[in-house]
Amino acid sequence: MRHYSYEDWQQYVKGELNVPLREELEDHLYTCDQCLEIYLQAVTENETSLPVLPDEYNFTDHVMERVPFNNKIVSNVEIVPSVPVTESADDIVEMVDSVPVTADADKKPLYQRAGFHYLLAAAATLLLMFSGAFQSLASYASGMEKPIIQEKKPKPSVTEGVINKTFAWMDSLEKKEANKK
Repeated sequence: MRHYSYEDWQQYVKGELNVPLREELEDHLYTCDQCLEIYLQAVTENETSLPVLPDEYNFTDHVMERVPFNNKIVSNVEIVPSVPVTESADDIVEMVDSVPVTADADKKPLYQRAGFHYLLAAAATLLLMFSGAFQSLASYASGMEKPIIQEKKPKPSVTEGVINKTFAWMDSLEKKEANKK
């Protein structure tokens, strides 16, 4: 595994790397704890050069207020270049507002919705329950268990088997001896 240097991570934090190398470094962070530590050191070192939010406590609330509240799926998301260090929080919020939202969720047919599937499963369960399918299945399962319980007779151990065969052999020898006399 290739490890990246502290300088590479400094450039990554400052946004000075090209896109393919940035993606390679991001993917590497998922698998390498050593480089993750170096990356965290680079972030800590460059905290002063990172943008400061003017109202960091209410920033999330401010963004959420500007996002329209609806249950529509976002399907056309534009890839926005990474945010430069000099932009203010209002510019970032405007970028979030520019993401188009479409109403594809409302266009799904009834049979493709989860609620329809739950309703269908409940109806099938009730139908099987009232038809007695579960009852016959339970009686079939109990019928399968009874022969197994009845067939369980204690098997003689290996030692008992050897002893029984030995005595049977000795008895056959005694009979042969008795027949010879």
